[in-house]
Amino acid sequence: MDLMRYLATARRMPSRLWVTLSVAALVAVLVGGVELTSTSPRSASDTLQSNPYLDPGTGLSGRAPDFTLTDQFGAPVSLRSFRGKVVILAFNDSECTTICPLTTTAMVDAKAMLGSAGSRVQLLGIDANPTATTITDVRSYSELHGMVHDWHFLTGSPTALKRVWKAYNIEVAIEQGQIDHTPALFVIGPDGRLARLYLTQQSYAAVGQLGQLLAQESSRLLPDHPRVHSNLSYAQVSGVAPTMTEEVARTGGGRLSLGPDRAARLYLFFATWDSEVTNLAGALDALNGYQSTAAAAGLPKLTAVDEASVEPSAHALPRFLSKLPHPLSYPVGIDGTGRLADGYGVQDEPWFVLVSSTGRILWYYDASTSGWLSRAALTRQVRAALTRAPGAPTTLAAVQARLAGSPAPLAAIHAQADQLLGGEPALAARIRALRGYPIVVNAWGSWCGPCRAEFGLLATAAAEYGRRVAFLGADVNDDSSDAGAFLTQHPVSYPSYQMAANQITGILPQGLIATPTTIFISRTGRISATHTGQYDVQGTLDAEIQASALGG
Repeated sequence: MDLMRYLATARRMPSRLWVTLSVAALVAVLVGGVELTSTSPRSASDTLQSNPYLDPGTGLSGRAPDFTLTDQFGAPVSLRSFRGKVVILAFNDSECTTICPLTTTAMVDAKAMLGSAGSRVQLLGIDANPTATTITDVRSYSELHGMVHDWHFLTGSPTALKRVWKAYNIEVAIEQGQIDHTPALFVIGPDGRLARLYLTQQSYAAVGQLGQLLAQESSRLLPDHPRVHSNLSYAQVSGVAPTMTEEVARTGGGRLSLGPDRAARLYLFFATWDSEVTNLAGALDALNGYQSTAAAAGLPKLTAVDEASVEPSAHALPRFLSKLPHPLSYPVGIDGTGRLADGYGVQDEPWFVLVSSTGRILWYYDASTSGWLSRAALTRQVRAALTRAPGAPTTLAAVQARLAGSPAPLAAIHAQADQLLGGEPALAARIRALRGYPIVVNAWGSWCGPCRAEFGLLATAAAEYGRRVAFLGADVNDDSSDAGAFLTQHPVSYPSYQMAANQITGILPQGLIATPTTIFISRTGRISATHTGQYDVQGTLDAEIQASALGG
């Protein structure tokens, strides 16, 4: 299959907002003499194939497109100069705090797993952030991840980078202020030919497994097939959920217990390299203030967790903490396996998670994309998540009674509760008619598991905010009878408009990246935010409605 057509079918991967990719859904085509096969490495097993957080890789053949760019030292580097070595090539956002650090950690692991033979493997990165392309940008990333002398992180002029992105068919875009790019990682043989393509998945616990896959593929391509000094299973590594008790090492010595407790807890997941894109030191210091407030007000105490599985070394955290303005008044645990981050649903860093005494996630917050909350704002968010009444009306009749007396345009929406209406033109007209009211549009399908999982959260939010906010549904690629049957079992106080997924571009110009997608439209009719993916907790959806629909 053609590499270009293959990657063109892959969804872009936001480097700060995770969207699951499905390799199995990609379309196979053959053009241009570059062949894509569906075979897995001969060492891969059915266990590897069944691991949803580990791409087994896709075989490629054809010459790797050559390029010449500039590395973190300001030196020109060409792909052809590494002929005779295996090259592991990744496209990374130089300011990424999600997928890219997992990718680069796996690359370093792969080289280490080959022992002395690692000298015959060259690690290359190409910047995929169109807004951070200076030598300082790629050097900063390399320094914070302890990789300055382990790889060449390449950049260049916008024109030069776009030429390389196009040659490898890497999609790069800015969506809602965040960088999206295809999370592609290539292995190129000593003869300069493409051998295998991997798409990094968002799983901290799978980083070592991906490193082993890369090491095994590199060994296969080297003439003497050197030994890989690792024997990890490719079975899915389960995360440690908040409902489970787990002990981890604590900075400064001793152990720290995480999990169900007599009271709710607030967690902050971070890594020292977050300081590249945010004032991590200042924020950690400021959180001493929250801890004091929490103790006085009876709010959940804060526990920080360092994501050591992707730190550059064991010395990174203590060195960083030693330079803070004041000692931290809250404990810091060390997640050395990534299982805590996966189990707590961490998809970016820094990342807050509020957990009930029984281990239920009540609220989460991405400080990387949304900014650090002030002490007062954090206190309000936590208090709201804790006090949010679970006894919201559950029947449609009860919800409509609660929404009685709404303004006429919103009352008209409530009168059409659960109805399936016309297509995208009708939805667009409805949105125009609602000018003056904030609008929340949820794109869903009865066939979509994550859509079904979050539907109750939308129903609760519509009951809570429906007197001030217009809620509408966009039922995409769905059968009318299936959608109707689903709505009968999961009633909501608003109608949905049926359409094909590609028709929603009239409302969302860039189209759907995935379902579910929730679109927030301001009173002036402007899209103020787009959330791609499932909402896991009510508090996060409510917070986005307050920020993006109601304006805070």
